[in-house]
Amino acid sequence: MLHCGRRSNTITPTPENRLVADELERRWNAALQRVRELETRIDQHIHAQSKTTVPRREEFLELASELESVWDSPSADVRLKKRIIRTLIHEIVTDVDAEAGEVILIIHWKGGVHTELRLPRRRRGQNSCHTPKEVVDAVRTLAHTCADDMIASVLNRNHVLTGRGNRWTQQLVTSLRSGHQISCYKPESEESKNWLNLTQAAQFLGISSTTIRLAVERGEIEAEHPLPDGPWIFSRTVLQSDAAANLVRRVQRSLRPRKTDSAREQHPLFNDIAR
Repeated sequence: MLHCGRRSNTITPTPENRLVADELERRWNAALQRVRELETRIDQHIHAQSKTTVPRREEFLELASELESVWDSPSADVRLKKRIIRTLIHEIVTDVDAEAGEVILIIHWKGGVHTELRLPRRRRGQNSCHTPKEVVDAVRTLAHTCADDMIASVLNRNHVLTGRGNRWTQQLVTSLRSGHQISCYKPESEESKNWLNLTQAAQFLGISSTTIRLAVERGEIEAEHPLPDGPWIFSRTVLQSDAAANLVRRVQRSLRPRKTDSAREQHPLFNDIAR
């Protein structure tokens, strides 16, 4: 009688199998450790939340009334301001109105309210801080007869600061001119030839600088004087006007020598009349 032997299904362990089993066990233990850490953090959060007191509506209103004071306080930390912004604002959507030269800001507040703001669009060459109009006008006038480095020197001499509170440099003056479409001074250009400083104007009229400056102060002729400690600037058209011509004639008459009575008595014409 024949008996068939039964085949065994047992797998003999090999070094490769043991390495795989060790790696799986390591990963399993790491996953279990991560689960225990997350469960601990959840329990701590739930425990802390149970002790948190929900603020009353009055407390929220009081906080809102003091928000401006907190924001403007010199001791307010920048990180605190960032937290306030993240708490109150959901997002800010920006757009550009090229025709109006403005940037449109749509603020989406956390409560669902939307606010629209319109700000002047910063153009190339402009400072982020606003330069007063009187300073721009002064630069526009000075550019008739002064290069950018000279304009910077005049502004600093008059204690005029930039929008950021700094002293002027040639580069900053160039940037300001570019941003406000102010032409630069070029001695060879026809535009620049139409303007003269005090010394040039005096030479053009043939009188002294003091005389022409006093005439301007009396209102006899016109001139630009944008800054107290700065140059006088004259238009060639004004220097060719009747008012300037009258000033020159009056100065020339005052410079002519006057004959004294003794000189008239010695003149032959007066001697003949006397006889």
